[in-house]
Amino acid sequence: MYKIVNRKKWLSVLLADNLGRLLSLPWTLRRRSEAVAPETVRSILLIRTAYIGDVIMTLPMLRPLKERFPKSRITVLTAPGAAPLLQGHLYADEVVTFAPFWFYRAANFAEYFRFIRVFRRRQFDLVIEARGDIRDILLLVAPLRSRYKVSYGIGGGAYLLTHVVPYPGLRHKVEYHLDICRFLGCPDKPLDWGLRLTEDEQTQARQLIERLSVSGAFLCAHPGSRLPLKTWPEERCAALYDLLLERFGLPLLLLGGADDQARIERIMAMMQGKAVSLAGRTSLREMAAVLQEASLFVCNDSAPMHLAAALNTPTVALFGPSKSLETRPFSARSVVVEENFPCRFACDESSCHRAVKQDCMKAITPEAVLRAAETLLSGAGRQSGCTGTN
Repeated sequence: MYKIVNRKKWLSVLLADNLGRLLSLPWTLRRRSEAVAPETVRSILLIRTAYIGDVIMTLPMLRPLKERFPKSRITVLTAPGAAPLLQGHLYADEVVTFAPFWFYRAANFAEYFRFIRVFRRRQFDLVIEARGDIRDILLLVAPLRSRYKVSYGIGGGAYLLTHVVPYPGLRHKVEYHLDICRFLGCPDKPLDWGLRLTEDEQTQARQLIERLSVSGAFLCAHPGSRLPLKTWPEERCAALYDLLLERFGLPLLLLGGADDQARIERIMAMMQGKAVSLAGRTSLREMAAVLQEASLFVCNDSAPMHLAAALNTPTVALFGPSKSLETRPFSARSVVVEENFPCRFACDESSCHRAVKQDCMKAITPEAVLRAAETLLSGAGRQSGCTGTN
């Protein structure tokens, strides 16, 4: 069973899997699956290269792995953009960076061959591919020397693994990742993201905020997302931000990367009130430090949303084509605003086939988001909280 929405990708994985199974049949017939015993594991490689938000949702795996395999050294293979999140992480011993060409357009084949030629010399007792993607399994897991190779088979490539994690059905990605740990016998403990900011980083964030003439409590918003279909219309953002300023009477900081600057400038030009833009002015960790200080964060389904959840910042998240069941903020201090469009469950989030493009996002009103913010700050918000616009 494949968990792949895009039909072309589903067919290509099916063909590749059938061919791969046939070619690897002599090896798989000789292979014997053995239990992953803690005493046999001294080195672990955890692979999660795409994307920053997904990497954040992988972080809770690290503590259970460290507790199940206490004598092991844990290496995390991730993309350069996500690597700062693992600086000073409580349970990661090493971070290795690589941007695969199958996920990142700027990467290329030559970089892959240079990387894998060197990296495959290393030996890990246990390799875990957290995404369940045939490309990661074929091109990153298969070339490595490892006694145990573990992942899901729902994205293809199961024949290349020593252990295939059973897929329990659609659930939040944090639980999806933790199910790998449970499969390996890891203890179920209170969730720990392991993400820690230093005192210097927190101090620098406060100083940055003060230089913007902002003192005391403040609100944050992020109007962008990695995928255009997940972004709320700019005029709706402007209307909401004015409502937030009027309702709460607190300064509003707009967060984003350098590629969000033009969008944020257009939004600010539409506003009646005044917001402060930090677009392109903070690193990922600096953004985290600012978010940690915020009284409220409003955003689309995006990497900063997952960062806010990991920091336990009160968050109102707007969902359209993506499924909140899988990727909502994994935090009790959050509320999701969404409308029930059945096509979302068959949407690959790259193209919209409705008569009104991006109808699921456009159906969300600024007033509905404001109500969600009021609900959250009144203490009534829940992780599964959801409000519609009708």
